[in-house]
Amino acid sequence: MAESVTELPINIEESVREAVQNVTEKPPSSIEGVAIAYLSLVIMAILPIFFGSFRSVKYLTDKKNSGEKAETMSKKDALIFPLIASCALFALYIFFQFFSKEYINLLLTGYFFFLGVLALSHLLSPIISLIVPASVPNTPYHILFTRGEQEGHSDIVNYKFTSYDVICLVISLILGAWYLLKKHWIANNLFGIAFAVNAVEMLHLNNVVTGCILLCGLFLYDIFWVFGTNVMVTVAKSFESPIKLVFPQDLLVNGFNASNFAMLGLGDIVVPGIFIALLLRFDKSLKRGSELYFRATFSAYIVGLLATILVMHVFKHAQPALLYLVPACLGTPLTVALLRGDINALFNYEDQPAVVEAPSDSKAKKSE
Repeated sequence: MAESVTELPINIEESVREAVQNVTEKPPSSIEGVAIAYLSLVIMAILPIFFGSFRSVKYLTDKKNSGEKAETMSKKDALIFPLIASCALFALYIFFQFFSKEYINLLLTGYFFFLGVLALSHLLSPIISLIVPASVPNTPYHILFTRGEQEGHSDIVNYKFTSYDVICLVISLILGAWYLLKKHWIANNLFGIAFAVNAVEMLHLNNVVTGCILLCGLFLYDIFWVFGTNVMVTVAKSFESPIKLVFPQDLLVNGFNASNFAMLGLGDIVVPGIFIALLLRFDKSLKRGSELYFRATFSAYIVGLLATILVMHVFKHAQPALLYLVPACLGTPLTVALLRGDINALFNYEDQPAVVEAPSDSKAKKSE
């Protein structure tokens, strides 16, 4: 009896130590699982850039044909964007320190659910148009809600859509409900990819100088917040919204219920992506029948992403991906332009050249 009593605390201590170790350690993952996870992240990163770039060409063409002007980022916007991003990031970090992350994530989940459904619907629209049988009519609809009389009225709601758009919306709502209920990583990635494709398609840098300012500013931003502080890593791990792509490293061990994730922020896709899309539009403007600048920079992006993963595993520390992506995405097109003698054309190119108004007759007479 005495022996059993003296052995009891030892057994309890060992049991507690083993239980704590099991809780704190990450789920086991094989080398193959880790390789699959990072290969999947690379594929999920390059697909939005590739398809979003070609969609950006069509988007700009449609805008020009309709007489509208696409919204572009100015040099001033590019200059202050890293400061705004820093303030937003630090504000989220403070919130997570003083408030329960469950309530913050609940609020953000509702916000991103609404945006995600719209983004996914826009992404699915051309796909649904291809796969829906021709027997299903694509009926157009127009919701118009105006204020005032016919002559001086103003539109409050003026929205056109088709029956195919309704199908896209229903599918997106179902996927959105799955995300709300389960927060499954596949649903998260679907929304994340939709955000990335739409951003690369619609966020336009008007010229290369603006792109250089933006990428260089975010290059310093990423290095500071990852290496200088723990803010970026803390927010990324606490933020349960589709602003990052994730893939489980223990997929082969735990299947679709895996929980040991590798992650990549959408900023590491969208920021280089909108610059690469600009280069594709530059290629089209040259009318040489090639996509040299786009393909070269796209390949450099892939190399930069692989370098990020390699360095992260060698040093066992989170890496600012833009540290490797920005030099690759800026150095490649500049080098190609120098070799081909296109450096002036590259820096003079603008998606939407500024229109210089000719002086009126009255101003001309005054000047005379």
